[in-house]
Amino acid sequence: MARLDPEVMVTDPHDAADIVSQLPHINHDLDEKLHHASSVSSDEKSDAKLQKSTTSVGSESDEAAEDRLYDANGRERVLETAEDFATALVSLDDDPSMPVFTFRMWFTGVGLAVFGAVLGMLFQFRPQVISVSALFLQLLAFMIGRFLEFIIPRPGSRLHTGNWFWNWMNPGPFNLKEHVAAQIMANTAATAATACFVFASDDLFYNIIINPGNAIFTLLASQLIGYGFAGMFRSFLVYPTAMLYPQNLIYVNLFDVLHRQKGDLLQGKRLRFFWIVVACVFVYEWFPEYIAPLLGSFNIVCLADRHSDWVSYIFGGAEANEGMGLLGFGLDWANITSQPFYQPLSTQISMYFGWALNYLILPLVFARNVWHSKNFPFISQNLFFENGTIYDQNLILNADYSLNKTAYAIVGQPWQSGSTVIYNLGINLSIGATFMHIGLWYGPTIWKAFKDYFTGQPIDDLHYRRMQVYKEVPLWWYAALTLGAFVTAMVCIYTEDSQLPWWALIVALLIAIITLPFYGAMYAVAAWGPVISNLFQILGSAVIPGSSQANMYFELYSSGALGQAQSMLSDLKLGQYTKLPPRVTFAVQIVGTVVGAMLNYVIMRDVINNERSILLSNEGTRVWSGQQIQSYNANAILWGALGKEIYGPHGPYFIVPLGIVIGLALPIIPWLIYRKFRWSWLRLVNTATLAANIGDLAGGTNGYINTWMTIGLTSHFYIRKYRAGWFRKYNYLFGAAVDGGAQIFVFIFSFALGGAGGNQTPFPTWALNPVGNADYCKLTESQG
Repeated sequence: MARLDPEVMVTDPHDAADIVSQLPHINHDLDEKLHHASSVSSDEKSDAKLQKSTTSVGSESDEAAEDRLYDANGRERVLETAEDFATALVSLDDDPSMPVFTFRMWFTGVGLAVFGAVLGMLFQFRPQVISVSALFLQLLAFMIGRFLEFIIPRPGSRLHTGNWFWNWMNPGPFNLKEHVAAQIMANTAATAATACFVFASDDLFYNIIINPGNAIFTLLASQLIGYGFAGMFRSFLVYPTAMLYPQNLIYVNLFDVLHRQKGDLLQGKRLRFFWIVVACVFVYEWFPEYIAPLLGSFNIVCLADRHSDWVSYIFGGAEANEGMGLLGFGLDWANITSQPFYQPLSTQISMYFGWALNYLILPLVFARNVWHSKNFPFISQNLFFENGTIYDQNLILNADYSLNKTAYAIVGQPWQSGSTVIYNLGINLSIGATFMHIGLWYGPTIWKAFKDYFTGQPIDDLHYRRMQVYKEVPLWWYAALTLGAFVTAMVCIYTEDSQLPWWALIVALLIAIITLPFYGAMYAVAAWGPVISNLFQILGSAVIPGSSQANMYFELYSSGALGQAQSMLSDLKLGQYTKLPPRVTFAVQIVGTVVGAMLNYVIMRDVINNERSILLSNEGTRVWSGQQIQSYNANAILWGALGKEIYGPHGPYFIVPLGIVIGLALPIIPWLIYRKFRWSWLRLVNTATLAANIGDLAGGTNGYINTWMTIGLTSHFYIRKYRAGWFRKYNYLFGAAVDGGAQIFVFIFSFALGGAGGNQTPFPTWALNPVGNADYCKLTESQG
């Protein structure tokens, strides 16, 4: 599941001619811009100077950036606009002489790329799917880098002769740019590759095992195409200030604490604060994750009534597919993550309204037996026969995995749980709304950046101007990379019998290119992006009807490449914020992609071989779950093989694809009302995010949702507005520490006791670790 305020960053796209030179605003909450800024002490003033550059480049900009932290009365400003966040929270300091391509960077980066790829794939098979935190990798990179700095002979020592080799091995203190480069390499590898879901589905549900060589080249092609797209769109999805990427502010704050102004008293306080929170979270996580799971999802209604299915459906939320978690309260930081600390307030509020609709829509659909919902579990990602038994898709497929219409007429159609239908409807509504939301609110900004790039106009961003001292990556590098990946993909779709014709691959890539500006911009300004795969599964079913295999590969080379491009764009922005030379970023991203592809495949094969029966079951365990693969395969069958029969005008789920068209209309109403009345609260309305969450509680564990909302509102409403100084210095650092401590725990626990290493050691049963659901809700038919 979305923090900060950069979600609504335009004043009015058509208001004034000077929008060309102005950066759009982030959420003007309730029209009050500076009235709630807190007074700051002289110590806070001196802390603001940490943002001031120590180089000679652009010193006037540094002074202006520092001045913008305070109003005319010397009080710290409430951060409102994209420029506020980019200048108050991101240092303009840069030292172009810092060495980057050192042994320490390569050793740390490649080592953590291997580690991140392994962990990232393992996490896809957890009941509550989480990603490898870049903050976790950032911490590990720092510790490894400092360790290497200490053990390798240092400049000035007797063993360090000062020649090129020793300067490459250890040029001095482990610096910020080495650290950033190593983390980007690791972060690139730690993103679970979409191709692995294709291979896992083939193995589990079709008994197809792809040749390892073909699999690796398919992984590389699908990801490097996305990387090429990211490079070609970077001029208007990375360089402008409006493209804030709020999630990167967490990483940048931690880099500053670890590397800048180490002798400063306030910086020392921030560093101690960070490590204390990391340690506390690490120790605490043993309780909700292992010793006392009730702490991860406590619900008084479940304790009062332990024998009702409906109580479990609505209030349960401790286990995967248990319930929606209404009134639940859980403090498991591994599930909460750092999201509520950095996601824009507008995104969060829209999510809250979407979640609230779950509590009305999902029970109503089930109670009214819409789509025969009572025949199936309340929450499940599987396909079913109408009588509620698991659907055997192989009964209706030919040898080439196309639809056998004769068999289909005999066997009957597959059905989904009502909650899954609502989830897919919400996702499709959000896809349509994303196009219109970005077009209405951010269209002029993106179009201006596009025109400026092709007319050679300067980009008005302080961080981008600082990057001009470095050689840029030529556009043809990215074009060549895209071409090479495209040729590889074209070969692979035939050598592995994907059922995807050559022309369909071209169609998939062209549509992905058209979609990227909208999808990428939403992620950049809202720190949230729609689940875009539904769009391409719909298009795939129209282009190649009747083939689930072709549909999976169409989606892989479209939405998979799009997701990779989004990740790459975010890392390119991180490089811009930290002043990492662009060609360094290019190199480490490619290395990370290659390492990640190979390790993702190896781990995916290992988990499937060892946990096959669990991955095929509906309930899974507290450690392993196949819900991601089940859902991926179900969508491929429904769209690929049965798109016309299930989702066509005469099918039972026609409303689902129609959702994309309906979604296009959702943002228009609040935008038109804003144009007429200028009600600032309408800037908080992101109908795309709201729609995406109307079925979001139909899976995973949900017992911590209310805690998530409480933290988000405290951070981005109260603290940002009324404790502006604390927010600037500690909010993002706190989020970094939470992720760091929780992910260090998850890694150690998963391999030591959780079963990732082969043997699971459960904690003894007691009051806070009961048999069955950890929140004491009834075990329902959905779970067993």
